[in-house]
Amino acid sequence: MALADDIKAEVTKIFKDQWSRRTGQVVPEPESISLSNEAVEFEQATVLYADLSGSTAMVDGKKWWFAAEVYKTFLHCAAKLVRAEGGSITSYDGDRIMGVFIGDYQCTRAARCGLKINFAVQKIVNPALAARYPDANYSAKQVVGIDVSSIRAARTGVRGGNDIVWVGRAANYAAKLTDLDLAQRTWITEAVYNRINDAAKFGGEPKENMWKKFKWSQHDDMTIYGSIWTWRL
Repeated sequence: MALADDIKAEVTKIFKDQWSRRTGQVVPEPESISLSNEAVEFEQATVLYADLSGSTAMVDGKKWWFAAEVYKTFLHCAAKLVRAEGGSITSYDGDRIMGVFIGDYQCTRAARCGLKINFAVQKIVNPALAARYPDANYSAKQVVGIDVSSIRAARTGVRGGNDIVWVGRAANYAAKLTDLDLAQRTWITEAVYNRINDAAKFGGEPKENMWKKFKWSQHDDMTIYGSIWTWRL
């Protein structure tokens, strides 16, 4: 009963305590937020999720070390590119990575990052994979989801084992966009699309829109945009 009483008391405390809030200037580290009801607020932040598609089938059908190498190469590329575009890596979750972009041109930088991840998977990871394992009959494929909204960061967990939870539309929608299984590898909401500059919207010669408009049936047919394009590194 001691453990149950302890959990019950903490749950009651969390629901009862008032929240303290402060405006965020940088993406916080867990240690900078208390485990009490404290939140760091961002009026606008752009969240990117990059997810490796079909990883369950890969784990079921391939050797563990093959899957581990695919995970590591994909996550390495995604992490390097998030940081190169000025984003902060906020979590690794199995075969996915979450990045948060704040400040000027955050939507443009996040969208460009998604297109660069597509380039890295198609032009770097898969050629290296095919060269090392020519008989594997496997190609890595990813989906990136991006949204922008106001968002709050809070610290959750227990002492010695905790992390930051991001509360706001952008975190949820960006993650849900990675569930889409179409040809498009990078997905952005209309809110992101309306904020990216023309260089991140139009490519090729002559210029054409790199983003195709869709209705997101899982979310009340809201407008989203998907892209099959890559951005050369």
